[in-house]
Amino acid sequence: MRTLTVAALQTAPVPHDLEASWQRFAAQVRTTRELFPHVQLVTVPELFLAAEGPLLSPAPADWMDRAAVTVPGPLTDRICALAIETGLWLVPGTVFERATDGRIHNTALAVSPEGEITARYRKVFPWQPYEKTAPGTEFTVFDIPGAGRVGLAICYDGSFPETMRQLAWLGAEVVIQPTLTTTRDREMELVCARANAWTNQLYVVNVNASDPAGVGTSAIVDPEGIVRQQAGTGEEILVDVLDLDTVTRVRRYGSSGINRPWSQLADYGHTVELPAYGGAFRSPEWLKNGVDGTGD
Repeated sequence: MRTLTVAALQTAPVPHDLEASWQRFAAQVRTTRELFPHVQLVTVPELFLAAEGPLLSPAPADWMDRAAVTVPGPLTDRICALAIETGLWLVPGTVFERATDGRIHNTALAVSPEGEITARYRKVFPWQPYEKTAPGTEFTVFDIPGAGRVGLAICYDGSFPETMRQLAWLGAEVVIQPTLTTTRDREMELVCARANAWTNQLYVVNVNASDPAGVGTSAIVDPEGIVRQQAGTGEEILVDVLDLDTVTRVRRYGSSGINRPWSQLADYGHTVELPAYGGAFRSPEWLKNGVDGTGD
C-alpha cells in the first residue's frame, strides 16, 4: 500500500509581522510533529509566511515589496532547517518571491526532509485584478519516494480546469492547494475542488486560512470527488492518510467502478480537435501503457 499522511493546518499568520508569523509557523509544525508522529507532509495556507492580514485590515501599500524574498534565501534556509529538524515534507503555503528580473510572484515551495527545495511553483492564475503578483508560466510536480507524485496549485488556480488537468497529465496523484479566500465565493471553490478531483481522479488537499484571515472550510477530497474531511471556519488541523493506490484503482476501474475518463482519453483523445489549445489530446507517459502504468 502506498500512503501519504498529510496534515493541513487551517491557521492564520500574525498580520503584517513576518517574524511573528514565522515563529507561529515553526511552532505549529513542531507541535504537529509531536502530536501526530506518523505525519509525513505538513502544509499551511497561501501567503502565511508573507504575513497577509484580514481583508478589511489592509496592509501597507508597499507590503508585497517589503515581504518579498529570494528563493533560495534566508527564509528558505529557515524552512529547510525546520524540515531537517522535524523530518517532514513541508509545503509552507506560499511566499512573495522576488525573481531575478525584479518581478514578484506568489510562489509555493516543497521542501524535503533532507532540507532540499524539491519544487517551486509560481501561481499561474493570480486572482486578478485584485492580486498584483506576476503570473507564472508552468505547472509543477514532485515525487515523494515510496509514496507518489504530488502537484502544486494555489487558490484561484483551482478555478481553471487546465490547472488540475495539466498536473494530472504530469502524473500527479495528489494536489496540494494552499488557499487564502476571504470572500463568500468559498462555496464555489469547494465545488471546484470536488470537480477537479473527480474529473482528474486525484486527491485535492485545499487548505484555506482560518478566520479572521480567511473563511476556512479547508477540505480534503478523494479521487472519486468525495469529501473526506472539511473544516469549519476557525483554527483546525486536518490529518489524513491518503491511500495513493486508490488513485490507481479509480483510474483503472473508474470512479464508483464506472467512469474512466483517463482510459477514454487514451483511446480517443487524439481524435478530438482542441482548437483552443492548438491541437489534440496527447497521452502522458504514465497513460500510454495503461491507466495505472502497468500495461495491463
